[in-house]
Amino acid sequence: MASVELQQLAAEAEIRRVLAQYCRALDRMDKNAAYNVWHTGGTALYHDIFEGTGHGFVDWVWQAHAAMERHSHQLAQSWIAVEGDSARSESYVTVCLWTQPDATGQQQEIVGRGRYLDRWACRDGRWAIVHREHILDTQTILPLAAEAAGGAQKGYVSGVSARDGSDPSFNYC
Repeated sequence: MASVELQQLAAEAEIRRVLAQYCRALDRMDKNAAYNVWHTGGTALYHDIFEGTGHGFVDWVWQAHAAMERHSHQLAQSWIAVEGDSARSESYVTVCLWTQPDATGQQQEIVGRGRYLDRWACRDGRWAIVHREHILDTQTILPLAAEAAGGAQKGYVSGVSARDGSDPSFNYC
């Protein structure tokens, strides 16, 4: 393989790693890791939700996620085009959120499916987002079954899953 092809493959691999880091950072509530996904001054446009800096989005989503009982972000396929020290990508994402119980004990599951349209730059050897546009393709809001309420006690979620450094993943990543 030519050197240029190897550099392109390495860049694509690093961009995929950063995309995965973003999802993990949100789910484990690791704010510094979430900040590191964006270059300083990078911007974010989540239509009808947020428009501003990437770091501002992280601050905004921190409050929104703190109000949830659980959340999980998954990436599906990503299309990445690298052009020297810049790149573009489109990544499919699914976000599942469980609200806290309301006064009657009811909870909702919110499932959003959409895409991250990202522009990237490699600065000082570090790939990070310079602009993200989030497109929400579908969203479903459903009540959680009574059996799901109570989570781990009912066997619907792992009792060891945590949104902080106590999650077992910190022993591996």
